[in-house]
Amino acid sequence: MSVSTLVSAPELVEIALAASTADQGCVVVVQATSTANVRWANNTVTTNGVGEDLSWFVVAFVGRSAGTVAASADAATSRDSIAAVVHAAEQAARTASQAGAAKDAAPLAAGIQDAGFDAPPTTTDFTVYGSLLTGLAEAFEEARADARILYGFARHEITTTYLGTSTGVRRRWAQPTGTLEVNAKSADLTRSSWAGHSTTDFTDVDVLATSRGLAERLAWSKRQVDLPAGRYTTVLPPTAVADFMLPMLWFNGLRAAAEGRSPFSKPGGGTKLGERLVDRPLSLYGDPGEPGLECVPFLATSQSSDEVSVFDNWLPIGRSEFIRHGSVSGLLSTRVAAAEFGELFTAPPDNLVLVGGDEVRGIDDLITEVDRGLLVTSQWYLRPVDPMTLLLTGLTRDGVFLIENGEVTAAVNNFRFNVSPFDVLRNGVDVGRTERCLSREWSDWFTRTAMPAIRVEGFNMSSVSKAL
Repeated sequence: MSVSTLVSAPELVEIALAASTADQGCVVVVQATSTANVRWANNTVTTNGVGEDLSWFVVAFVGRSAGTVAASADAATSRDSIAAVVHAAEQAARTASQAGAAKDAAPLAAGIQDAGFDAPPTTTDFTVYGSLLTGLAEAFEEARADARILYGFARHEITTTYLGTSTGVRRRWAQPTGTLEVNAKSADLTRSSWAGHSTTDFTDVDVLATSRGLAERLAWSKRQVDLPAGRYTTVLPPTAVADFMLPMLWFNGLRAAAEGRSPFSKPGGGTKLGERLVDRPLSLYGDPGEPGLECVPFLATSQSSDEVSVFDNWLPIGRSEFIRHGSVSGLLSTRVAAAEFGELFTAPPDNLVLVGGDEVRGIDDLITEVDRGLLVTSQWYLRPVDPMTLLLTGLTRDGVFLIENGEVTAAVNNFRFNVSPFDVLRNGVDVGRTERCLSREWSDWFTRTAMPAIRVEGFNMSSVSKAL
């Protein structure tokens, strides 16, 4: 799909700002996204496509209230249509002001102007898949010869964000995002395994090696063992660890913790900042400058919550440490919440990293240390059961394996589990090196993570699942 607008993305920002009459100013954010994707099934590429999309929103500030209106390219076809969006946001702010000041109200900050703000959006195309398509053809050939069937999807997009404020801020960021997901099945469709990768440009993705790894798992699955529910020594690969660590970030708000509404609330009042969480020297952090995981270094949000505020738009996002050497060290906060509770302003990063394991040991090394236990290669449908303890429930899928005497010997049935991320960290008796990975459960929303494999004692497989 091509995008047709009256003006370029940076000009749209300027026209919208010029149309504003809000007494406390406004913020305009335009996001231009270029995509290229390819899908395959039954060892054959089935569909592919490229496209462009443009979306934008205006946050207007009237008194100590804010109003937001989101729009598409269709609302940027004339100066009048652009102004109409701005005035609708201003009306929403005036309506909100009738209910009183917003609890997160703060002055709209002035700041920097990025060099190159007027540059056109960065785009992608099918050349990004050069090496991947070559490897995919080889993987198809091997799979056919071995009676395996490959399914999968590769997505690459670059979203260029333009942010402007009536206080003179102009920010621009081009964010590349790539994901690869591959599912391998036996010819009779009774055995299945999944793998995924996060990447910037696919130059670091070896789809043939991925296919061969899945073939090994299918070979393990030729022997099937039924196990009951119970607590098992369980090895989690980096992708499964990411499934658990991301909710740690999303439930990490300072205000909720200080008001006794979160797993980071201290019994009797206050937060758990400074408390020892795990004996191992593990650290969990986000950093827009993390090599290989670079992400947007400023806040661009259309709505407020306990963790973010529209009044804080454009403010820099720096390195944020949430756990430092085993202790709780940071919580997400708006400027107002940070001032109220005497902590630092901390905006949510778009990447997450867990470090502190043995950097010379990978998942195979962790498996060799298990006398009897499980290897869980992927999980899905994780949902909170108890927000105060961050207990999560979810299902295993596409490959749960039995480990005996340090070797994978069979596939086992799927389970429903009930486990908290705190359990994963506290009961993690063996932690390997940190590797870039893709969370299967959250890959539609969050792709930039680096996690270690972890061997967890007493992982609670609460019931047997009939899921395939």
